[in-house]
Amino acid sequence: MTKVLTDARSIRIKGRSFLALVLSPDLPLDDWLVRLDDLASRSAGFFLDRPVVLDVTGLVIDKIQLKDLFEQLAERNVRIMGIEGARPSMLGPGMPPAMKGGKPAADVEVKQREAVSEDAETESEAPAPADLQQGRPAAQSLVINEPVRSGQSIIFPEGDVTIVGSVASGAEVIAGGSIHVYGALRGRAMAGSIGNSASRIFCRKLEAELVAIDGIYKMIEDMSPALVGQPVQLWLDGDSIMASTII
Repeated sequence: MTKVLTDARSIRIKGRSFLALVLSPDLPLDDWLVRLDDLASRSAGFFLDRPVVLDVTGLVIDKIQLKDLFEQLAERNVRIMGIEGARPSMLGPGMPPAMKGGKPAADVEVKQREAVSEDAETESEAPAPADLQQGRPAAQSLVINEPVRSGQSIIFPEGDVTIVGSVASGAEVIAGGSIHVYGALRGRAMAGSIGNSASRIFCRKLEAELVAIDGIYKMIEDMSPALVGQPVQLWLDGDSIMASTII
């Protein structure tokens, strides 16, 4: 006699993407950890409750060194959700899973996307795949018509972000393109988050905790005092963030 399952209840499975930070350590690891500690100490909450992928592609380390690095990051409350670029033999029990399929900048073709969320992604949340079938035109820019308060995150990897107001200390704006702040920039601003090195950051008053373009970051105390409190634009020149006042 065949037993047929007639329970109407089902398991709900949804698709959802999250924007994760990618950490790419370099050797020697002890020196890299010192720089990481410096970043964390000067920008409080930078890694708090944020998914992080550890990219060890091309890094010449063994299984023991990788496990030790993972433990060192765990002690710093850096949550590693997955490891990219590691050989299967390097992973084991207690380690994050291997990840693959992350799209580098060259593979991100924003103009060909079927649709994107009409609002800013908050808390690193993107629309479910079902939302990508509605045939809406892809958005290339996002305008926020109010200040960004402390603790808020504006995340828009699809293009530029414009803030008509200020960005408070403890807030952050992450854009796939450039960032325009028509007020004081006191929080964190990260432009070119999907690898766009041509992105820029513009603000009417520079007082940022941290600025970053294509993964290269700079703290306010590392900049010339003549720039602080001034209207400024920032851009990337090689591996250095350049800045100048705007007339």
